[in-house]
Amino acid sequence: MPNLLTQDIMYAPGVGPKRKEMLSKELGIETFGDMLEYYPYKYVDRRHIYLTTELMESMSFIQLKGKILSFESFDSGKRNKRLVAHFSDGHGVVDLVWFSKSQYIIKNYKVGVEYIVFGRPSVFAGRFQITHPEIDAADTARLSTMGMQPHYHTTERMKKAGFSSRSLERIANNILERVAEGLPETLPSYITAPLHLISRQEALRCIHHPQSAKELDRAKLRLKFEELFYVQLNILRYANDQRRKYRGYVFSHIGDLFNGFYHNHLPFALTQAQKRVMREIRADMRSGRQMNRLLQGDVGSGKTLVALMATLIALDNGYQACIMAPTEILAEQHLATITGFLKGMDIRVELLTGMVKGKRRSTILQDLANGSVNILVGTHAIIEDPVEFYRLGIAVIDEQHRFGVAQRAKLWNKSQNPPHVLVMTATPIPRTLAMTIYGDLDVSVIDELPPGRKPVYTQHKYDDQLTSLYQGIRRQLNAGRQAYIVYPLIKESEKIDLRNLEEGFETMKQVFAEFKLSKIHGKMKSQEKEEEMQKFVSGETNILVSTTVIEVGVNVPNASVMVILDAQRFGLSQLHQLRGRVGRGAEQSFCILVTTRKLSKETARRIDIMCDTNDGFQIAEADLKLRGPGDLEGTQQSGMAFDLKIADIARDGQIVQLARDQAQKIIDDDPKCEKAEHALLWHRLAELRKTNINWASIS
Repeated sequence: MPNLLTQDIMYAPGVGPKRKEMLSKELGIETFGDMLEYYPYKYVDRRHIYLTTELMESMSFIQLKGKILSFESFDSGKRNKRLVAHFSDGHGVVDLVWFSKSQYIIKNYKVGVEYIVFGRPSVFAGRFQITHPEIDAADTARLSTMGMQPHYHTTERMKKAGFSSRSLERIANNILERVAEGLPETLPSYITAPLHLISRQEALRCIHHPQSAKELDRAKLRLKFEELFYVQLNILRYANDQRRKYRGYVFSHIGDLFNGFYHNHLPFALTQAQKRVMREIRADMRSGRQMNRLLQGDVGSGKTLVALMATLIALDNGYQACIMAPTEILAEQHLATITGFLKGMDIRVELLTGMVKGKRRSTILQDLANGSVNILVGTHAIIEDPVEFYRLGIAVIDEQHRFGVAQRAKLWNKSQNPPHVLVMTATPIPRTLAMTIYGDLDVSVIDELPPGRKPVYTQHKYDDQLTSLYQGIRRQLNAGRQAYIVYPLIKESEKIDLRNLEEGFETMKQVFAEFKLSKIHGKMKSQEKEEEMQKFVSGETNILVSTTVIEVGVNVPNASVMVILDAQRFGLSQLHQLRGRVGRGAEQSFCILVTTRKLSKETARRIDIMCDTNDGFQIAEADLKLRGPGDLEGTQQSGMAFDLKIADIARDGQIVQLARDQAQKIIDDDPKCEKAEHALLWHRLAELRKTNINWASIS
């Protein structure tokens, strides 16, 4: 029967060549199987028949059973006619109204014949009416099978061609009839039976044509579990293969560089969380297996320091290290931070980005290959072909969601064995999402801020309350502190935003005439940005007016005020990242979110969350629930959006965990993927890997 699922959708009843072309172009549906996996987005209960005397204008959808008494036609403008059918159930009369296809309606629906009418009621001239209703013959068999009617997403092009949700419903039902009792099972009974999951055949029938809410829930559970189970099985199989295939360098020696740094150069005592993470990293690096670890930590928690200490272990064992960042600005900031930490130590650190050219670049590449460069900091430029290491022992990757599995594989080719990999992210990631984006990595969390840090006080102000805002900023500036004022520049090409920034800068110069201001945005040359940033870092300027280019990595402990204008245009994660630029010193810091008074419910919720908590993990969970995984900062933009058809990682956390646990049992029992009792699973996984799901991104 699998061949029926792969059959061209053109041969499904009610499709044909023209509709096949539209299904393919608009919805990506090519086969019978694709249609069965194009799930409805909502359902309307068709089991209840109302009386006309029960109707209320507030009802969303209703269903009536009765007869058409008569038709009436009205002119409604140039060449337009309004067709009205007077419909009665014996208790009262409603009008059925059409603004097109009147000839078709009169030809197909007869006076005196009993019908079931379905639609949204409204009141016009004191009478209830239903515009463009759905009409079915009122036979008992049809009534008993109506259940909950599915609604499918369609596109504007489909609607114009008369290809409606109802059309898709009919096609899905026709296919289900064709494959009745013959759909191949994709999960073995030793998984479905203990979890009380229904068969795939029943799940697909119930998802497209449920008779009750309970049936629908059981179908969703089965299909969501299956989808998430195979995602997790793929990730765990991949991770298991990597561990078996690649031996890691054994770094058993802790030498002069690590000890010298720890005892003489450490800028402050490590927190308990940093010590715990260092123990986890240390255990990985001496275990003989390749480390693949994700280091999660909130803004300012000290991830870079931990990563640097990990690189020193590699250096002590005679190997080199590299640190990759997603942007040139961040790479430059990492270089400045690391060279600051290592000042006075005999360790050579170099920078390699697209901006490093000519003789300088040649020298770095040559010295990297002969081993005289110990730590290389850079961007994607590090994984380009001309870059060769003498002995690469560890790669630290910052903000990993910008670096996929393919890029990591390029890094491995730079070394005889794959180097140890430490992935850092300053965007706290909810556990269910981490299990899927970073499913092949072990996770370490720095959940403690360095001593002396005070939580940032966050306040919401409206854009008609700027006078009191300016007074608050002035008080902080007079006390010797500095302030950031951030304007939204979501896309570099948005000229209107750039103008807002320029005008805003001029306004701020007038408002704070007694202070010095700097300005940076993405359109400036790197050198200009660096000069303006340095003025602010050194304290030469008091206020930095900026776009979101200061979102990640900038460290100015004396800055105590972060003002974010038009805060309604930012996501939660981005607001949290920006807030993390302050609160880095011992003084109390403030973050003020300025918005218009017209806010959507979701935006108001975002602002409230920011004011209620400084906990990045709580914020990430809320962001995931509000926006979904594909919209999270850094996931959608980098091709990490999930191609999940029914599961929702934000809302199906328990199913994600259940799927993960079941997949782990299979991997533990069959690490080489060769046992006969699991053949169905490995065969199905191979089938799915041929589909358009972006498995490499997911893992």
